[in-house]
Amino acid sequence: MKLGFVDYYLDEFHANHYPAWISQASDGEIQVAYAYATIDSPLGGLSTAKWCESFGLESLGSVEELVEKSDGIVVLSPDNPEQHEQLCRLPLQSGKRVYVDKTFAETKEIAEKIFAVGEAHGTPCYSSSALRFAQEYRELAGTQAENIVSRGPGPLDNYCIHQIEPVVAVMGADIKRAQFAGTDKWPAYILEYRDGRRAHFSHHGWACPFGMAVDFRDGSSKVLTVESDSSKRFIQEMIDFFRTGQVKVPHEETVAVVAVREAVINASRNPGAWILV
Repeated sequence: MKLGFVDYYLDEFHANHYPAWISQASDGEIQVAYAYATIDSPLGGLSTAKWCESFGLESLGSVEELVEKSDGIVVLSPDNPEQHEQLCRLPLQSGKRVYVDKTFAETKEIAEKIFAVGEAHGTPCYSSSALRFAQEYRELAGTQAENIVSRGPGPLDNYCIHQIEPVVAVMGADIKRAQFAGTDKWPAYILEYRDGRRAHFSHHGWACPFGMAVDFRDGSSKVLTVESDSSKRFIQEMIDFFRTGQVKVPHEETVAVVAVREAVINASRNPGAWILV
């Protein structure tokens, strides 16, 4: 199976690592063969053609050509989700299996529009944070979590999905509202569910590992730190998707994650106010 990469620019962390990870995880059965990018890399100036040459891929001149040649498609642009609506348009009209990198969209409205294209054309697709598949978080699936206090590194805009998505995966998507509870330097948020349950998450420096404290309805608690290789599990799930067409994350949950992200960003601009999700 030959995959095509569609990206805003290609010389970025995910594009640089996915080809080898995908090949290794599939024992060579699935290979990234083609790539298209809208612009040359603004990070180091590497052109699409030069990037493809360094990875042994074929540089294509249009998304149309890439969609035609590829058996499956990965839409990247992990640091520029505002590009996803345009980058996804033709892949999601193809009927071929499409994975869309995090963050899926900047707003709930755009997320729903993107998925609507895929659904109208019968295109299997999904998007996810790699942290969703961390073994430590997966072991919480199906538990009766009453409260979560999550922590992790990185900036809010690119990294909040890595905390919001595990919260949604464990506690569900029915989040009512969000409130900013941090500082300009160390953002933190409260998420309130419609049934009164709450989750908290906060951002710290790069030395802070992902993890959470979980309180359960039976009064017990668990504190965990992510030590498993979530990227490896994430790629394995992607490989299974391209092999089977089984969507790994319900669209409704992805839309909810995007809606929460949109709400917490708005809450940052309105400290103390509850922002409806």
